[in-house]
Amino acid sequence: MSVLDLYRPAPAAAPIPKEEVPAAYARMRVRMMGSIFIGYAGFYLVRKNFSLAKPYLIKELGLTTGDVGLIATALSVAYGFSKFIMGNVSDRSNPRYFMATGLILSGVVNLFFGHITSVKAMAALWVLNGWAQGMGWAPCARTLTHWFSDNERGTKFAFWNVAHNVGGGLVGPIGNAALWAFGGWLALFYVPGLLAVALGVLLIVFLRDTPQSVGLPPIEEFRSDFPDTGVDDRERELGAKEILFSFVLNNKALWVLAFANAFVYVVRYGVLDWAPTYLTAVKGASHSGSRWQFFLYEYAGIPGTLLAGWMSDRFFQGRRAPVAVGYMVLVSLGVLVYWLNPPGRWAVDSAMLFLIGFLIYGPVMLVGVAAVDLVPKKAAGTAAGFTGFFGYVAGATIAELGIGMTVQRWGWDAGFLLLLSACVLATAFLGLTWHAHERRV
Repeated sequence: MSVLDLYRPAPAAAPIPKEEVPAAYARMRVRMMGSIFIGYAGFYLVRKNFSLAKPYLIKELGLTTGDVGLIATALSVAYGFSKFIMGNVSDRSNPRYFMATGLILSGVVNLFFGHITSVKAMAALWVLNGWAQGMGWAPCARTLTHWFSDNERGTKFAFWNVAHNVGGGLVGPIGNAALWAFGGWLALFYVPGLLAVALGVLLIVFLRDTPQSVGLPPIEEFRSDFPDTGVDDRERELGAKEILFSFVLNNKALWVLAFANAFVYVVRYGVLDWAPTYLTAVKGASHSGSRWQFFLYEYAGIPGTLLAGWMSDRFFQGRRAPVAVGYMVLVSLGVLVYWLNPPGRWAVDSAMLFLIGFLIYGPVMLVGVAAVDLVPKKAAGTAAGFTGFFGYVAGATIAELGIGMTVQRWGWDAGFLLLLSACVLATAFLGLTWHAHERRV
């Protein structure tokens, strides 16, 4: 067997005895969820750590807000392209090795980041990190759609999706611990980098491909859930061209979701990634305090995400837009109060960050679930990558470079007007997908 064979979809194993299937399925589903949850949280350790490093890059190296916005944008653009391209590759790959490779590579990039001081070199290295990061979401989508059925997908995706918050939120405490233990701000890259490499190795040990690869029947048969997604044989591996032109690029609902995702990501990263800088520069918060508020934003998303997924399954029969629209209306109000709250009122800032964090990850998750709902499970990575492409190449770019340059030229008020405009547009586009789940391919 060659190294490349490891990355191809795993072959079916000999079926296990029928009486052992329920217990084996229960055990393996917990293992698969745990593997992709911890693994995907690990990707955030070596991506969101840059947000904590921004104030130090500005103070210690003399970079401007535009400089750090450019570096962060380099990752976002590379990540967006990778999420789409590597998402298509992931649909034809074994997530066990595919996802682990991306996480280990991202960790190694972080270990090298501290050895350079040039803005261009930092941006180039962060492009590589962005490409490696694009190998994380799609294999999780493949795993979820193969191990969990359609009628439970909102709830299961929501549970997995809080890995975003666990990983992103842990960046703050890990950053504080790293700075306390090692002193220099470069520890913000070294410690997460080492953790990512270790977690990548654990993925190889514990993650598996499809249920058939361990001798279990397809999830549709096990749960008697057979949604119509436009294919006669759900288990047939699809070719790259077929996935793109038969199920993704000709799907109008996916295009609308993609535009919605762009504006959702402007809000998500516009608030989150600039929080440490905004709170210390404008609201008078300490660096340590801003890192804990960063933590608060991320962990507030856990109950909000779980509630959104459960509501879309329980009350809207798999329709994701009604919940997403409601969440975005409340996000808009939270952003407005966060902006207008005077400096020194730490409790109000923290409450608004909690509210925005509680709400924003619901639409983030629901866009991804809606995308994979609209295509066969063998095209899930590409569909998710397509909406993610717009989220990062357009949305995160505006959130990082756009807000960075806007604040540098016109101040923070202009930056918040940009954020509120994105809230309105995200809500409008999500509203256009109100009945998308009923119009599948």
